[in-house]
Amino acid sequence: MWIKILLVIAIAVQAVASVYALRLVYTTKYNAVWILFIAGFLLLSIERVMQFMLVNGHGVPGIAFAYTGVVVSFCLSVGVMYAHKLFKYIGRLNRQRQLFNKRILTAVLRTEEKSRSRFSKELHDGLGPLLSSAKMSLSALAREQHDAAQRELIDNTTYVIDEAIRSLREISNNLSPHVLNDFGLARGVQHFVSRSAAMHEAKIRFTTNLGTERYDSDVEVILYRVICELINNSLKHSGCASINLSLSQNDGMLALDYSDDGRGFDPQSIIDCGMGLSNIASRINSLCGTFDIVSSKGNGMHAAIRVNTRDEAPAGASSRKHRRRDERV
Repeated sequence: MWIKILLVIAIAVQAVASVYALRLVYTTKYNAVWILFIAGFLLLSIERVMQFMLVNGHGVPGIAFAYTGVVVSFCLSVGVMYAHKLFKYIGRLNRQRQLFNKRILTAVLRTEEKSRSRFSKELHDGLGPLLSSAKMSLSALAREQHDAAQRELIDNTTYVIDEAIRSLREISNNLSPHVLNDFGLARGVQHFVSRSAAMHEAKIRFTTNLGTERYDSDVEVILYRVICELINNSLKHSGCASINLSLSQNDGMLALDYSDDGRGFDPQSIIDCGMGLSNIASRINSLCGTFDIVSSKGNGMHAAIRVNTRDEAPAGASSRKHRRRDERV
């Protein structure tokens, strides 16, 4: 009795498996893998039916069992081989999709930097001379005799124009850092660190073994933007008293280690919220680099970034000699 029940269950299970395989046939545009599995499951169901007939005392030719077993083995074996090819094909498609996404992200970042550079140039070359001309006119006007009220008005206007020129230079430099473009990553980062430290109380320590090495423009710009984002996040949100930043190259690997002693946070929740760190992860991913961050409440944060520059062609490096530079701000 139990044998009959088990045989019926086996027939039902194989029939259900055949139905699911049939749905996969339509989904995968009649892929041969699922057709072979359907044939194998149906033949297994037929074999179970013959076994059920034997249990009930009906005669079944032995050769039928033999042929059925051979065909089942053939269908399932060939189906497994086709399934292996299918999974390899799916893996290749996934790799191509990842490469395509990285290319799109790289194109977006390059377009963004070109727009920043163009806007910075328009500000510097367009609005800058106008403000300088206005200041020169005021300077000429200030040399004449005026009463106290007029003199105060001229001085205030001159001060406002000076502040406008300073702000314009700051905005232009933030949009397209000239030091980075002209002198490379190490000098660009050092310049940004110096300016940031001058405007905040936090101590920023920057160490590097880079000299005048130049890298691919994508690597330099992305790492510079990432460092700026990390420092700005620490200064604005962490309440830290000190920041340690290390940028080094060793055997073709560019390593960035960053830490602060701020209040800390849950990295996963911040990344899920899309606050800066997800943008950093996307940028580093476009360079095929790695971005790891460790933080917890009350224990500050540490970020480690690694980018392989072995295959990158340096853009006009004038020196390959590494020198250690440790500057405290």
